[in-house]
Amino acid sequence: MEMQPTDHERRTPSRTITPQSKPVIGGMGLLRFPYHQDELRQLVRTALDEDDAFNDLTTIATVVSDRHARGRLVARAEGVLCGVALAVEAFRQLDPKVTIRVDLEDGAKLRKGSNILYLSGHARALLAAERVALNFMQRLSGIATLTARYVEAVKGTKAKILDTRKTTPGWRLLEKYAVRAGGGTNHRLNLSAAVLIKDNHLAAVDGDVALAVRRARDLAPAGTKIEVECDRVEQVRAAVEANADIVMFDNMRPEQMAECVRLVAGRAVTEASGGVSLQNAREIALAGVDWISVGALTHSAPALDLALDFE
Repeated sequence: MEMQPTDHERRTPSRTITPQSKPVIGGMGLLRFPYHQDELRQLVRTALDEDDAFNDLTTIATVVSDRHARGRLVARAEGVLCGVALAVEAFRQLDPKVTIRVDLEDGAKLRKGSNILYLSGHARALLAAERVALNFMQRLSGIATLTARYVEAVKGTKAKILDTRKTTPGWRLLEKYAVRAGGGTNHRLNLSAAVLIKDNHLAAVDGDVALAVRRARDLAPAGTKIEVECDRVEQVRAAVEANADIVMFDNMRPEQMAECVRLVAGRAVTEASGGVSLQNAREIALAGVDWISVGALTHSAPALDLALDFE
């Protein structure tokens, strides 16, 4: 039976991207792709060189040099799309004259069988770029998909789903971008973006929360948010009295979190962290926290099944 287009596909006109067209990415979009065009080009070139895609022995041996091919990059599973610009760039670098029609953009919901890209170009180039393009898109779409599931799990509550710094080295900007594509919110980007006083930091000041917050205020640039990780009610009370901006409830039970939310009483942002899963995310959200941070979004997201099918 022929699949009918989704509402998103009906609303979003397809775009044909050729070497003469305006670059597909920029810094002004809603998702704020994290790289400028030159940075994107270098990132993808590094991945292609890692795969030695310009010396694809199998393809060179089996496909004649002037063979033209057409193909569709499709979803083999439901999910949320991310990484279109990276895939487009990979195919372009192997064949500067390739024509690419973009049917779905980052953040789009995918059904099994959804068309993402339509490609027409040199067969050798499409084959050599295929794996790098899919590696980028499957990884990032997997993160976006898992994030969307968490967002759906807490729908109707005030809680926002946040990522953490538990990212693949060198991929943090991309993985946090994928979290946004899935409807999530980014936590601090790096160690200089905010202060997060954790248990080991508190151990260095003999557990004195007020002293740790005061030292952070004295050192950090004006306007820097100060967060304290707490694993018991007494620490939460101390953090609020020290005027921390954000109080994290670390590995607390939902009923403990609800008690701490009442204690904070709106004087700081509240965050739940540790032991969060799709099964308990809603229960945690109903405790009244503002944020739920989930390391699994980036360190444990399974790749989304995507494929390039040649005609």
